[in-house]
Amino acid sequence: MSATLAGVRIVVSAGPTYEDIDPARFLGNRSSGKMGFAIAAEAAARGADVVLVAGPVHLETPAGVARSNVRSAAQMHAAVLAALPCAVYIGAAAVADFTPRACSPGKIKKQPGQDTLVLELVQTRDILAEVAAHAQRPRLVVGFAAETDNVAGYARGKLERKRLDMICANRVGVAGCGFESDDNALLVIDATGERALGPAPKCELAGLLLDLIKERLA
Repeated sequence: MSATLAGVRIVVSAGPTYEDIDPARFLGNRSSGKMGFAIAAEAAARGADVVLVAGPVHLETPAGVARSNVRSAAQMHAAVLAALPCAVYIGAAAVADFTPRACSPGKIKKQPGQDTLVLELVQTRDILAEVAAHAQRPRLVVGFAAETDNVAGYARGKLERKRLDMICANRVGVAGCGFESDDNALLVIDATGERALGPAPKCELAGLLLDLIKERLA
């Protein structure tokens, strides 16, 4: 039987963020939101009180989940912090690390003889790190790390640097896994070691991950 999460408040962030350049263009990424939505759906099915902060994705809201739609990293930051306090925060979203310093009020036009366009980007606020350091810090702060190489090394560095309780690392850029796929494989890292989950459908991985989270809450 799946571990119950009845009465546990869980906040999940999912999907990409879109950082507007002008009214016609944005910086984005390939995150589909499927992993975060699968976690939210499974948590709600186990009785948790789930808030899902969703970037711009075309996915149905899971049954029993309260959904907050956002577009940008700044909006996701505000929505996640507004959803505190909670017992668990799962940051499955692929949040932009940088955003344009300013969004042009009009469409940027190509000029005659122009071969390049320079965009000035500034760092976005670090949602995971701020939640982990918050006065209303959840009992568990769980991050995700999408990497193309040195997956375990980069993920462990992120776990320690941001003072997370657990991180789920996955390799992207591999066919049939990660972004834009129904399947995934996770390397879950915490202070006790590493556990490999999958490859498996994201809905199945969501259940395995929540089993680990329930163990930590016990």
